[in-house]
Amino acid sequence: MNNNIEENNQSQLNLLLEYFKKNQKRNISHPEIVDWATKEWLRRTGKVFRDPDRGIRRLSQDGLLIKVAKGIYRYDPDFVKNRELEDFTEAQKQEILKRDNYRCVVCGRGRENGVELQIDHIKPKDQGGRATIKNGETLCAQHNFQKKNYKQTESGKRFFIRLYEAAKANNDKPLADFCRQILEVYDKNNVNGHIEWKK
Repeated sequence: MNNNIEENNQSQLNLLLEYFKKNQKRNISHPEIVDWATKEWLRRTGKVFRDPDRGIRRLSQDGLLIKVAKGIYRYDPDFVKNRELEDFTEAQKQEILKRDNYRCVVCGRGRENGVELQIDHIKPKDQGGRATIKNGETLCAQHNFQKKNYKQTESGKRFFIRLYEAAKANNDKPLADFCRQILEVYDKNNVNGHIEWKK
């Protein structure tokens, strides 16, 4: 059953990518790709394409699509080729694991605790993060999942940075202190460390 679901999901991803590849280097709006994919999937399989949005997000997160703006994506084969260069090599992964003492940098758990360890970009690939030792970190599967799927924490951190800077500019010490404390919680828990702020 699970294999069928996975094969189905992969087929749907391939269908989405097929359209982008046929229209490479062209900005494609969300309604355009969703309308085409749902109709084409129904025509080919006789089934409903339940969540094309998830597939589009997945292709973007995997570095196969460029998110040009909200709801607008583009496929560029040169971009994809360059993104592949930004994946960590096995040697880099081993060096990062060793540097991080084979433990998740967020929770401190390791393989002896029964967790799967993964190497992740601190600054994400889709934001220009390079595959360097400095930009790599060891995460358990749980925290890697949270980092990839809970993007709202990035929006939250950016919001408090803007509020903090505005409060400082207006000499609003209580509000500035409040924002600083929240931003320090982000830092303490290593959440969105790639977003820097000036204390």
